[in-house]
Amino acid sequence: MKAMILAAGKGTRVRPITYTIPKPMIPILQKPVMEFLVELLRQHGFDEIMVNVSHLANEIENYFRDGSRFGVQIAYSFEGKIIDGELVGQALGSAGGMRRIQDFYPYFDDTFVVLCGDALIDLDLTAAVKWHKEKGSIATIIMKSVPQDEVSSYGVVVTDGDGKVLKFQEKPPVEEALSTDINTGIYIFEPEVLQYIPSGGEYDIGSELFPQLVEMGAPFYGIRMDFEWVDIGKVPDYWRAIRGVLLGQIKNVSIPGKQVAEGIYTGLNVAVNWDKVEITGPVYIGGMTRIEDGARIIGPSMIGPNCCICGGATVENSVIFEYSRLGPDVRLVDKLVFGRYCVDKTGAAIDVEAAALDWLITDTRKTPMATPPAERQAIVELLESDIL
Repeated sequence: MKAMILAAGKGTRVRPITYTIPKPMIPILQKPVMEFLVELLRQHGFDEIMVNVSHLANEIENYFRDGSRFGVQIAYSFEGKIIDGELVGQALGSAGGMRRIQDFYPYFDDTFVVLCGDALIDLDLTAAVKWHKEKGSIATIIMKSVPQDEVSSYGVVVTDGDGKVLKFQEKPPVEEALSTDINTGIYIFEPEVLQYIPSGGEYDIGSELFPQLVEMGAPFYGIRMDFEWVDIGKVPDYWRAIRGVLLGQIKNVSIPGKQVAEGIYTGLNVAVNWDKVEITGPVYIGGMTRIEDGARIIGPSMIGPNCCICGGATVENSVIFEYSRLGPDVRLVDKLVFGRYCVDKTGAAIDVEAAALDWLITDTRKTPMATPPAERQAIVELLESDIL
């Protein structure tokens, strides 16, 4: 069976991570989120997968290749052009990307599934497709119910008693929401739906195609299902996803590495004197990372591979990406370190290199700079504050 993963977006709400990593490649404890989707599709018999790519397309294509090592077939539809020898992404929107593939050569010739490439899910796709076919639907939205006070963060779907879609509300105020059922970005389509998508331009599934189907009175349905859905739409969402995995709250994602103590997992060849550090789980420490004597790591926290946590440094409830070096006495609480950026849980970021603080948080592949004592104390106090 055939499926499509939407992977062309720029992921602006997950910056700074998506400056160098496309959203579908954002790692959930070292494994790209899109890999979990590929595994789910294969488990339910969807072994022919089309992926539209644009922003940092090579990162996705070079990792997944033709899909053979994942037990599926994968092909890519690039949206963009070459300007001055450089690939420049120009996404066509979720529906426009589908139509481009079909215009190239009729690929979608039977019931197919479309998934957004930035969410962890454990949906029973087999059951969902069965329901879709029983309804005689040409398009089906998989919905999930959320608490009333969370509806303003999502696209709300209003259906009748039979599941037919009547109306959409895009991130409505809580008091105006007509439903607590939200659009999860998981769709089931029949090929005929493509005739309602114009060729050669941008077109969106949620804001353009679906309202058109409602206006036409097409057999268009939504089914509410109870399943795990972790959207990685914004930096705080990513934060919650990592915490959820470490706390064992996301059942389809296991902590990699070897468990060396209660709640403490490590990759290969981690350099640490366990008697001279304080580590309280749940914590994951990536391979070839050095934890110096006197360091403190308090979970839930993730330290990526090839990092160095210097003596006296504290990492608490934080996510540290690969090749990060935290200088002596740095105290990071509720922070995310990605390359030259230090980000708080709301997504507010500071560029430590631009701020001339790269002696404090830097790349392990660089020679550490000498740290002026007075500046060190001032910046330690800054990082301990809520300014970030």
